[in-house]
Amino acid sequence: MKTTLSRFVPHLPRALLTGAVLLAIASIAASDKAADKNNSAKAQPVSLAVDDRPVARDGKLGFSFAPIVKKVAPSVVKITATVKGKEVRTQEFFPGLDDPFFRRFFGEDLRGRNRTYRTPPQQGVGSGVLVTKDGYILTNNHVVDEADEVKVVLQDGREFTAKVIGKDPKTDVAVVKVDAKDLAAIEIADSDKIEVGDLVLAIGNPFTGNPANIGQSVTMGLVSATGRATLGLDYEDFIQTDAAINPGNSGGALVDTEGRLIGINTAIFSRSGGNQGIGFAIPVTSRAT
Repeated sequence: MKTTLSRFVPHLPRALLTGAVLLAIASIAASDKAADKNNSAKAQPVSLAVDDRPVARDGKLGFSFAPIVKKVAPSVVKITATVKGKEVRTQEFFPGLDDPFFRRFFGEDLRGRNRTYRTPPQQGVGSGVLVTKDGYILTNNHVVDEADEVKVVLQDGREFTAKVIGKDPKTDVAVVKVDAKDLAAIEIADSDKIEVGDLVLAIGNPFTGNPANIGQSVTMGLVSATGRATLGLDYEDFIQTDAAINPGNSGGALVDTEGRLIGINTAIFSRSGGNQGIGFAIPVTSRAT
């Protein structure tokens, strides 16, 4: 079986990844606010909750991560991206188009006839992470790229139409915005301080949209490696984890045992297309603020 590096919205365009994610949030959001003529003359900076302390490493494993999950789960959202059907014009092909013998009987019309058809709409489902209380959401570019409509569903069931504020295909980072206040923004850690062996939780919406429609799920694992850059992609600086990551987790949160965001789940290395214990996340870093 072929081993592939997979991202989790198979019918939408894929992108490359790595990076200082917080820098993307701050710069994209700030430029959006500055460009909005309806805002005040002086744009307000985006406020991110950052805690750059390293996690405690006392070697003790707690009995439950329930308090951490309760803290973080409301910050992780489901994102549905819809690409509307489009009219496509193509030319029918006939063999022997340039053969003078056939043109004697059928004329120049044999060279081809234009034909128009409409492609069916496509829909992909991924995850995102609320990083500000006023609705800025971090996700993967491949979740929302080329989408005509983006919907965001919060953990409490509220649904919003989202605006794509900015996206960067080379880092596979995108920022979308919903019009809401007092949302459950996640706290952000310094991903440079994580170490191999640290416990992590992956939170997202695996297989959402399939008949099972599982919904938000949490998995636990270890940081297997940091700075992974040997996969043959253009931009690489992954956190590798064995926390189970599956289709639909793309754009979801990888958090430490304090419930702080350390990465955005992005890809898996798999022979089957499903989780095999090798997942990759784009690291965040507080220094980018």
